[in-house]
Amino acid sequence: MTRSVDRAGALLAALEGAGAEPVLVPVIDFEVGDPDALGAALRRLEAGEYRWVVISSITTVRALKQWCEAAGTTLAGLIPAGTRVATIGPTSVAVLAAEGIRADLAPVDVQSAAGLVELWPSNTSDDGGHARVLLPQSNLAEPTLADGLAAKGWTPETVTAYKTVDYPARDGLRLTATLELRSPERGWISKVAQRPQKSYCPRGDLRSGGERRVLTPAQAAQAALEGAIDAVVLASGSAARRVAETMGPLPERCLVIAIGQPTRAEAERLGLRVAATAVHPTPDGIVAALAAAVLATSQAARHPTQSSDPGDTK
Repeated sequence: MTRSVDRAGALLAALEGAGAEPVLVPVIDFEVGDPDALGAALRRLEAGEYRWVVISSITTVRALKQWCEAAGTTLAGLIPAGTRVATIGPTSVAVLAAEGIRADLAPVDVQSAAGLVELWPSNTSDDGGHARVLLPQSNLAEPTLADGLAAKGWTPETVTAYKTVDYPARDGLRLTATLELRSPERGWISKVAQRPQKSYCPRGDLRSGGERRVLTPAQAAQAALEGAIDAVVLASGSAARRVAETMGPLPERCLVIAIGQPTRAEAERLGLRVAATAVHPTPDGIVAALAAAVLATSQAARHPTQSSDPGDTK
């Protein structure tokens, strides 16, 4: 798992529940963005100057919560009742709900910026509302969401909420805010959002991660060569780049699992052979992709004349 201890709780629990033995190899980390620009944007949000705010990922939730804690407020208190909230995927819906925030819009089938754009309503000039949308996001975020909303008549305003950096982040700049863990109440998701078919509320300990085995990338690369690591889970394009840089080339027997198609594309661009891609970017989706890859590899070993490529679970 290419995640740090404090960000691994839900996926750790899912993998262990499926019988895997996760080893943590943190390759990327996160630092606070420009505090002045983010603070100015969030004060405008608090004043009701945005019609929508997109809190697209769990890391964005942590970045905003960390700013709120320093400012003496809460994330729920920051968002006015008249401002609607959008996110991506049921995991982020559940995390926001635990922080007391109702997500009004969230794609489920296509859990990406493109999926959110597809679901987003067009802005019409006759509804009496303004068109400003706040997009706090990573410094590496693609313009897909901002461009898509602009094409639908909205006025997106991006601000860097956090920066993706090589692990470990610098002391004093690292995102350290901890997330609430309680389950969302029924009815949090509005009729606008598609309701997840099952709960993806994080399991396990997001705060400490407990006593876990943590390797450096060099140690993990050696373990993979020795056959002690059977699979690598890539949770982002940034993680794919760091794995290729610090652990590659991986032996062919080591299965590479991508959290989604953008991560797969980035990994393959870097020369990594991806065994399977999660249909949904959730812990359960990653476990299902890993299981499919393991099964395909096992079948190929029993029938060596057949293709060993498990393809895509999607």
